[in-house]
Amino acid sequence: MSEIAWQKSSFCAGGGNNCVELRSDAGAIRLRESERPGQTIAITTTALRTLILSAKAGELDHLTH
Repeated sequence: MSEIAWQKSSFCAGGGNNCVELRSDAGAIRLRESERPGQTIAITTTALRTLILSAKAGELDHLTH
């Protein structure tokens, strides 16, 4: 069985190890940071969509201060 390729974010800084990567895996989306490829989280497509929309709407901005 072949390894499913990870897809890097288009916002990846210079293609280095400061990137968010994702892949589809058995009905879930797996996310990881390039600097720590052995640590992943699994999230449903619905939850990922909600996270992205919340971030775009600024609903998570208070977490960065």
